[in-house]
Amino acid sequence: MIGMSESAAHGATRQLISPYEYIAGHPLRQLFLIFLFSLPLVNPYVHGDGVGYYAYARAPLVQHDLKFEADWRHGNEVFAENHLQSNGQLLPNQYTETGHVGNIFTVGPAILWGPFLAFAHAAVLTIDHFGGAIAADGFSLPYRLAMALGTAFYGFLSLFLSFLVARKYTDEHWAFLATLGIWTASSLPVYMYFNPSWSHAHSAFVVALFFWYWDRTRPERTTQQWIIMGLIAGLMLDTYFPNGIFLLIPLIETIRRYFRLLGHGAGVTAFGEFGKNALFIFAIIIAVIPTLLTRLIVFGGLFRFGVYGVLPWNWSAPNWKSVLVSSDHGLLTWTPILALAILGLALAERRAREIAAYAGVAVLSFYYLIASYPYWDGMSSFGNRFFVSLTPMFVLGLALFLQRLGRLPFLARRRDVLALCLIAGFAVWNAGFVIQWGTQMIPARGPISWGEMIHNQGMKVPQQIGGELQSYFLGRKAMMQHIEEQDIKKLQSQPEQGVR
Repeated sequence: MIGMSESAAHGATRQLISPYEYIAGHPLRQLFLIFLFSLPLVNPYVHGDGVGYYAYARAPLVQHDLKFEADWRHGNEVFAENHLQSNGQLLPNQYTETGHVGNIFTVGPAILWGPFLAFAHAAVLTIDHFGGAIAADGFSLPYRLAMALGTAFYGFLSLFLSFLVARKYTDEHWAFLATLGIWTASSLPVYMYFNPSWSHAHSAFVVALFFWYWDRTRPERTTQQWIIMGLIAGLMLDTYFPNGIFLLIPLIETIRRYFRLLGHGAGVTAFGEFGKNALFIFAIIIAVIPTLLTRLIVFGGLFRFGVYGVLPWNWSAPNWKSVLVSSDHGLLTWTPILALAILGLALAERRAREIAAYAGVAVLSFYYLIASYPYWDGMSSFGNRFFVSLTPMFVLGLALFLQRLGRLPFLARRRDVLALCLIAGFAVWNAGFVIQWGTQMIPARGPISWGEMIHNQGMKVPQQIGGELQSYFLGRKAMMQHIEEQDIKKLQSQPEQGVR
């Protein structure tokens, strides 16, 4: 441009950039755009375990108590068969000694849904005040939609925070691709969109928040930061009890720090650290008060957890192999992209070795815990749903793997294309698998036939995907009813027992 300085010309060029190009030009904005376009996938449906999780939000909001009879009666058909009598009354064994329904599920998801459901409740009451006719009972569509959108939002935040951790230790484009990979090719999308009333997307969020904040405040954490981390840790426990395993991360970090301080004769500093750690533990206790109070009210004791308190755990971890490779929801066989993520943690480069080691301890410890659990397969589960909690560790591991892969000399010119194709391939495979699982082409519970599954991937899914997507977006209620009926038939032929 004649007569214009270089900086002015650059500014003019920037002004010519369209809003879309500006928004799409940065990985964080790209992730947000993808999230916005994915929102039509949310399924405002409460069923299965979600009945219990949602009840802890709905009953206090609408009824101002923890009486869950209405929630149990509004449960889906499979849930009703296991909890209700033919006359619609709850089975006698559903009540605890306090006279409350024995809701064994956690209160954390209800806490996280709180702002969304409070807004929905206020909106419904306002509309009804001006002549509307929407049931302000917590079961109508505005409430369920608020719940589902809230779950999707927390699922997205789990990915966003995981991306922030990964890009600190890898190149940004590898962190971005890894985030997309876990978003599209793991079990997370099922519990972020299709089964939003379950706790797993919330669990991924609070673990990601904890992991991100722990890493962000290293190595010299202030007293205030220890307290904040303790509150996050408490919410992590409120949301999903197995998340307590992630407290090993600050525990190991603290023990290492004590050894360093005492080895250098810094006893006074070590004593100060002990005070911070005590405040951390106190903050955890404060944050888990909602859990303790619900246990007291529902079960009659602060540390009573219903049937969870009497499960026959086997600490020899007899299911260690099945958890990984079984056709019954094996972690690596159902979601094979996670094998690359785990490998990435093991192959971390120098600047990421310490964070990868901490993440590896978390993964191994969680794996041991689930391998010791009597219902390790998750029963009605896509993949092994318990491991959705490890989303931030998997994003980090996958980013580390992609970075290692990209530095192989013979891939130098094709690394980005290869990585993108790799992620896309896993995503397409996962999408077909989800369709099979969601539409009952394969059993939702128990082992599957790999021959049948692979045949379906190549033949049935391509033939039926158009109709299934049309049913999901345009006739979701009828589709869910059909899936429910199929599930009941299969359960009647092969009854399921136990807890999830």
